[in-house]
Amino acid sequence: MQDLYTQSENTTKSIEINKVLRNTYALLAMTLAFSAFAAYLAMAINAPYMGLWTLLPYFALLFAVEKTKNSGWGIVCVFALTGWLGFTLGPILSFYIAANSGDIILTALGGTAFIFFGLSGYTLVTGKDFSFLTGFIMTGILVAFVAGLVAFLFNISGLALAVSCMFLVLSSLLIMWQTSQIIHGGETNYISATVTLYVSIYNIFLSLLHILTALGGDD
Repeated sequence: MQDLYTQSENTTKSIEINKVLRNTYALLAMTLAFSAFAAYLAMAINAPYMGLWTLLPYFALLFAVEKTKNSGWGIVCVFALTGWLGFTLGPILSFYIAANSGDIILTALGGTAFIFFGLSGYTLVTGKDFSFLTGFIMTGILVAFVAGLVAFLFNISGLALAVSCMFLVLSSLLIMWQTSQIIHGGETNYISATVTLYVSIYNIFLSLLHILTALGGDD
């Protein structure tokens, strides 16, 4: 009897985990598409690059997502957040296109897709638990963010490149961590999972753009 109860409990848990995974990837796909549309819109209207001012709406929307993630408004806030990030990406893409560096954009897109699907697939197939990375990732992101601010404010190109490399590694680890959290039952809210994965993808793409440019891909 106890074995039947345990088996039933495991089956229920497996169904819930698969549901979170399915909803997360479905919402992630939709937000990426919406973000791409927002970027295209920003390019079409020739929106200006806003620098650090992009962070104010970003943190406000991130806070809104966290507060509404258990309600229908959470979906609205997720699209507002990803739409905003896509819109702020538009001026950056316009710069590369104007400089005849569209190949860098395509390479960064391909690299981002390879990293995301590769790391997600690896975590799903192996079933490894990456929760031990929690402290390292959170501390690393904080350090990288502060270093990024310093590099931007004082125009330190070497530090900015190092920050891009840091975010590339940390965001890659975050993809494995978040996927691991879902399959091991540590994350049951697909809205939170979607935002974490989306921001990781966004940071990887921007980091690759910067690194490829620094390596001379725009010559």
